[in-house]
Amino acid sequence: AGWFRRLLHKPKPSSMESLKSSHSASSLPSSSSSSSSFKSSSSSPGASLAASSISLSPASAADISASDSPRWDKSYDVCICHSEGDVELVEELVSYLESQPESFRCFLQLRDALAGSAVVTELCEAVQNSHCWVMLITPSFLQDPWCRYQMHQALAEAPMANGRTIPVLKGVDRKDYPRELRNIYYIYMALKEKSFRQIRDTVMRYLQELCRSSTKRME
Repeated sequence: AGWFRRLLHKPKPSSMESLKSSHSASSLPSSSSSSSSFKSSSSSPGASLAASSISLSPASAADISASDSPRWDKSYDVCICHSEGDVELVEELVSYLESQPESFRCFLQLRDALAGSAVVTELCEAVQNSHCWVMLITPSFLQDPWCRYQMHQALAEAPMANGRTIPVLKGVDRKDYPRELRNIYYIYMALKEKSFRQIRDTVMRYLQELCRSSTKRME
């Protein structure tokens, strides 16, 4: 009887295990007929984007802000790729991320690009100097060749789905999801507040994994 009672009171799995299990509640990037091909990317930090906000411990959050954190190796935490027609929504997202306790550093082209500099040069440097890239994929994004160029630049920096590229769909049918991103899970923006939290959690998760990997290498 004693061992049975101990079994019933077995401790809950660690927060890391809970985080991994939450990946199962993801948005699939294509139809079920090809879902098996995308499961191979689920081992990467951000291949699965949880449908609900992830609880992050204060201790983990403090790691990414430490003075020796690899977070500071790049100028920006997030580069936002978007069409001109979606500027207002992107400004809301940037305001949300920058007002978080972690004070995420965002690159917004209309605000942060240097006057007089070449557009292509500024964009390429921003992509290279950012940890993560949020792609707001809307009907305007799909029709804009410049947005396609931004997407390809980001994919060239990190061709594998390792959590750095974060596609966000809004007002776009699943069948129109860019083929170049078919191996990466996306966030579907239905409720703006919820999607903003998902984006924040995904960026946080990547930065935490970056810090953990750096610590392991040093050991």
